Order: sequence, then C-alpha cells, then structure tokens
Amino acid sequence: MGIEERLVHFVVRGNWVVLALFCSAALWVEDPAFFRGVLFGGLIVTINFHMLGRTLKNSFKPPHLAAVHSIIAKYYLRFIISGIIISILIFGRFVAPVGLVLGLSVVVVTLFCAAIVALMKILSSKEAA
Repeated sequence: MGIEERLVHFVVRGNWVVLALFCSAALWVEDPAFFRGVLFGGLIVTINFHMLGRTLKNSFKPPHLAAVHSIIAKYYLRFIISGIIISILIFGRFVAPVGLVLGLSVVVVTLFCAAIVALMKILSSKEAA
C-alpha cells in the first residue's frame, strides 16, 4: 500500500475518530444545542468528504471518465444542500453556532493530523538513511 492510500485511510478513519472525540468533549458542556451543533456539523462535513471522494473515484475510473463539468456540478449541489441544512439548523435554533463551527472543522483537524503524521514519517525515514 502506497503512502497516498495510507493517508486516505488515515483521513477516512480519522474523521470518525475526531468526530467521536469532539462529541465526547461536547458532552461536558451543559448546553445540549452545543452537542447537537458539534454532532450535526461533523456529520455534514464528514459525509460531504466521503461523497466527494466517491464522486472523484467514480469519475476517474477508466471506462467511465466523467466530464469536469459534472464533477463541479455535483460539488456545488452538495455545497448548496449543505448550506441549506446549516441555515435550517442555525435559524431554527436547533444547534449552537459555535458547536456547529467546531463540528464543521472535523475534516480540517483530521487533514492537519494526517499532514503531521506524514511529515514525521518522511523525517524519520530521512534520519534512518
């Protein structure tokens, strides 16, 4: 398995781990809307990340190469739907906005952790050489 595949597996699994950690930490906050914000924000961004990965994987398979326009259209459709869901959650006062922002940062935190792990592996392999 190449470094790219290991990073993808790390990020895919790491998204769920970070979401679970954030939700566990949010349980300590007394406001249930904060927990719901973390949970729903994390679910929105993690599901979008998985759907983007699936779209890209299916679009670049050799027999069915998709046009760039269809990939971009799917991306914007997901973006608009996510915006509508987030608007409903905030304006309906179902979630705390700060919790929602924290939940929406799950993938960013995971990608940052993946970059640190990859950098540490590269540096340790150079030191061994």
